[in-house]
Amino acid sequence: MKTIDDLLTEGQVAGKRVFVRADLNVPLSGTTITDDGRIRAAVPTITKLVAAGAKVIVASHLGRPKGEPDPQFSLAPVAARLGELLGAEVVFAADTVGDSAQAAVAALADGGVVLLENLRFNADETAKDDAERGAFADRLAALADVYVGDGFGAVHRKHASVFDLPARLPHAAGGLIATEVDVLKKLTTEVKRPYAVVLGGAKVSDKLGVIDHLLDKADRILIGGGMVFTFLKAQGHEVGKSMLQEDQIPVVQEYLKRAEAKGVEFVLPVDVVAAGAFPDLKAQAPTDPVTVNVDAIPADVMGLDIGPKSGELFASKLADAATVFWNGPMGVFEHPDYAEGTRAVAQALIDSPAFTVVGGGDSAAAVRILGFDENAFGHISTGGGASLEYLEGKTLPGLAALED
Repeated sequence: MKTIDDLLTEGQVAGKRVFVRADLNVPLSGTTITDDGRIRAAVPTITKLVAAGAKVIVASHLGRPKGEPDPQFSLAPVAARLGELLGAEVVFAADTVGDSAQAAVAALADGGVVLLENLRFNADETAKDDAERGAFADRLAALADVYVGDGFGAVHRKHASVFDLPARLPHAAGGLIATEVDVLKKLTTEVKRPYAVVLGGAKVSDKLGVIDHLLDKADRILIGGGMVFTFLKAQGHEVGKSMLQEDQIPVVQEYLKRAEAKGVEFVLPVDVVAAGAFPDLKAQAPTDPVTVNVDAIPADVMGLDIGPKSGELFASKLADAATVFWNGPMGVFEHPDYAEGTRAVAQALIDSPAFTVVGGGDSAAAVRILGFDENAFGHISTGGGASLEYLEGKTLPGLAALED
């Protein structure tokens, strides 16, 4: 896979229009960016291209608009923040391939940057039909001379700007994607052991594929978050009003049997923090949580976090690891009453001598929201779904498209 450094060494970008497919899919509250981590992650590649005298065209999706313009998903606030981080103006085009985009690109000076409006405002970006996606990719290709794929959070999508566009232009991987791939190899083909995996989040069904694959890779799998209650139920525990996917219990029971047969240690919580109702995340008002052992969860409460004894247990299971991958919070970390389990896991990763990887998505958001130093972790991924699919052994369309 050719990288941006190869392009720079070969002198292929000076004066050229370089299309950078970034992942600027940041959370917004109105027009306020609440976590700019993905924008900051895109800056190094863009900076290199600017310094080399390229005319840089940045493109991304944001949210899930329905194939047409929707002001709540506009990238205009992202353009302003990107300009602040670059220390230079970022021209914002009000469309993706229309008059505004064409005029903005035509006016670019060497070292200039333009950000196109949300790619998903055009339905063909995400079309299932190859011809429809291809037609949109043709229009995007007309704007540029070179393609740099740097939106790791989107590489598991077969979308026009991710999969079809690289085939139409000389292409290379940006620095972010190159780093992500190197890290993921350390979790799949170059693993240092013991290898521990921490999985959380709401639904066990979202993680079944990666658990299935990791049963042949990991030494230890720690389970928390809402998904843990399906595991606890599979072991015969009552879980009260906690999140439960009953239809997945047979699959979970089979995984537990396979793990035992393979010598893979499954670690589940021994206590949980629960309440009678889900907390109001907007009000952030104090609640009345109760900590109970997993074999004594009352019928009228729901589990919302792993408990303090579980946090200590998980930390002990990570202390001697050589490699740790973490994807998914341990509880409703957005509320202070249910954040301690996630905080305990994050701190355990920092304290561990292991090579630690935070697998994007809510885990990466939790690290920032809870105030941890991002540099204290080995790597924080920008792509939760992409990381998981890579670990499942799937071929990611956006990476395949960048191969020579």
